[in-house]
Amino acid sequence: MQPILQYIDTSAFQNDLLEWYDRNKRDLPWRENQDPYSIWVSEIMLQQTQVDTVIPYFNRFMSQFPTVFDLAKAEEQDVLKAWEGLGYYSRARNLQNAAQTVVELYNGVIPSEVKALGALKGIGPYTRGAILSIAFNQPEPAVDGNVMRVIARLLKIDDNIAEPAVKKKFETIVRDLIPDHDPSSFNQAVMELGALVCTPKNPICNLCPVQSHCRAFEHNVVSELPVKAKAKKKKTEVYAIVLLQTEGGDVIIEKRSDQGLLAGLWQFPMIPVGNIGFEHMETWLQNEYGLTVKHLDFAEDLKHVFTHKIWKLSVYTSEVEVAGHLDERLKLVQKSDLDHYPFPVSHQKTMQHLK
Repeated sequence: MQPILQYIDTSAFQNDLLEWYDRNKRDLPWRENQDPYSIWVSEIMLQQTQVDTVIPYFNRFMSQFPTVFDLAKAEEQDVLKAWEGLGYYSRARNLQNAAQTVVELYNGVIPSEVKALGALKGIGPYTRGAILSIAFNQPEPAVDGNVMRVIARLLKIDDNIAEPAVKKKFETIVRDLIPDHDPSSFNQAVMELGALVCTPKNPICNLCPVQSHCRAFEHNVVSELPVKAKAKKKKTEVYAIVLLQTEGGDVIIEKRSDQGLLAGLWQFPMIPVGNIGFEHMETWLQNEYGLTVKHLDFAEDLKHVFTHKIWKLSVYTSEVEVAGHLDERLKLVQKSDLDHYPFPVSHQKTMQHLK
């Protein structure tokens, strides 16, 4: 056992936390059973995403792809469409890739061994621990931001949680805290406590079921923990999104690269005005795609924030003449058919300006 755990009564802490969880746990669709597939899907969706946002996506996704076999054999565009609006689309592609591996190597049975499960694409230490503990009731740590915040305050740990070595330290501590008799409930209880009570700002310490065990509360330093170094300033990129329609009302869309940001999604043509300037947009469309526009009309400005960058977007509309074959990157579709294609949120917001 880690020396730092000498400061708390581990058994009493476990009991107090589990009793609180049993009385207060939220009724969530992926908690209806311990099905490894549904728990896996939920954990992937919950990465960087709030529970309330995930619930309707999870329900629709499970209705469309109820088993790992259904997900494995689906068209990637259908999977991305089901994920549309949830963001971080590499999660969906990795999830399907891993499902195909499970079908191919394990006959559709999600592996319950640490090494085999961790080898699946998109399953890191946290997701692996969450699946093994919640679905298979194994005493494996599942350490995310909520868990590190709870443990940092519980044990008054002032290490920088942004450092990989510190996360490893927390995993070791949590492994020693997990009771062998109910790892599933324990890990979920710590996550639930971080989400509902031990929140980043204004934690509700007077309602905390483990307040008597919390060293940060005892020393009046709850608001100072956990310690996390400030993130680097995000890079800003400036683009114009151009909604191009023919005289008949058809719309030009473009498929993004199969690699990198928003891979495999569809968008309206984007002009890197941060590099060329707004005054050269019409020339850029002609040189890049061979498109002749009559006039670009400004519609609105938008901003979209990613984890590592910010897009500043100016939206324009124009009528376009399509003579001969379109550039291979582009596709001409009826406006009514746009719903069949997965678009990133930033481009979904612009569709109101289509005629």
